Amino acid sequence: MVYTILIIIVLAVVLAASFLTRFAVRQITQMKLQTYENIFDYLEKTGIYSRERFEMLNKKEVKVTSKDGLALSGYVLDTYPESKQWVIIVHGYTVSLHVSAQYVDLFQEEGFNVLLVDQRRHGNSEGEYTTYGYHEKYDVQTWVTWLLDNYGSDLTIGLHGQSFGGGTVLEYLAIAHPNVKFVIADCPYSDLTELMRYQLRVLNKIPAFPLLSLIDRLLERKAGFRLKQVSPLKAVEQSTLPVMFVHGTQDHYVPTHMSKDLYEHKPEPKRLLLIDGAQHADAYSVDPKRYSEEVHSFIREALATPAVKSCLPSI
Repeated sequence: MVYTILIIIVLAVVLAASFLTRFAVRQITQMKLQTYENIFDYLEKTGIYSRERFEMLNKKEVKVTSKDGLALSGYVLDTYPESKQWVIIVHGYTVSLHVSAQYVDLFQEEGFNVLLVDQRRHGNSEGEYTTYGYHEKYDVQTWVTWLLDNYGSDLTIGLHGQSFGGGTVLEYLAIAHPNVKFVIADCPYSDLTELMRYQLRVLNKIPAFPLLSLIDRLLERKAGFRLKQVSPLKAVEQSTLPVMFVHGTQDHYVPTHMSKDLYEHKPEPKRLLLIDGAQHADAYSVDPKRYSEEVHSFIREALATPAVKSCLPSI
C-alpha cells in the first residue's frame, strides 16, 4: 500500500512538472499576440499615442527575408529624403510595430528617418517561436543591410528597442554593422537565465529547481536555443558602441536592477536613465519630457552633432 501511494505521488509530480514545463515554454516562446485594437487601446489610455496619428503617418510597407528564410515586415518613414540618419525601432514581446510608433516623433525631431519593424512571429512577420535575440539579432542585421542597400552605404543608423526589443538590440551588439552608431535599450533583460529564474521564483512563486533545467532542455528541442545562449550582459561587455539604458524604477516584470547591471558592465560610452514610478515598458508615457531630453542629448553626444531644428508639422 505504501509503495502504491509513493508511486502515485511520484507520477503526479512527474506529470505536474511535465505540464508546467510545456506551459512555461509556450508562454516564453508562443504567448498569444496582442491585436491592433489592444495595442492602441493601451496607447490611447496612457495618452502617449493614438491610432489616428498612426494612420496619418506617411509610411510604406516593406518586406525582407530573414537569414533562415522568414518573411519579415516593416514600415519605412522617410520623412527626410536628403537625410543619411536612420533609426530602427524594435518592439517587445506579444505586440507589434504599432507600439513602436509612439517613438516616431522622438527621432524625427532629431532629423532621423524611421524604420518600424515587426519582430519574427509578431505583427505581419512570419515565425513560430520567439528566441529573445538569439535569432532576432540576425533579423536586425537583415534590416540594417536592407537600409544600406536601398538608401546608401553611408548611412548613420541607430537602434531603439523596448523590453524584448531592448534585449534584441543589445544582443545585436555582438554582430553590429559599422554603420550602426548607437543603441537605446528600454527596460531590457540582462540575461535570459536570470530573467526566467526571477519570473519563476518571484512572480510565479515556483521553485526554479528543477523546472528551469526542464524548460531549458525543452526550449532547445522546440525552439532551437538554450537560455545561456541569450545574455545581453555578455554582449555589452565587449562593445564600445554608445549605449543608453532606460528603465522604470517600479518595473517588477523585468527588474530595474537588470539595466543597472548592464550599465555597470558596459564600457564607455554609456548612459543610464531611470524614470521614477514607471513600470514595465511605460517609461516614455510616464515622463515623456525627460525621456525625450535624455534621448536627444544622448544621440547628439553619440554622433557629436548639434541640436536639429525640427521641421515637423504639429498634429
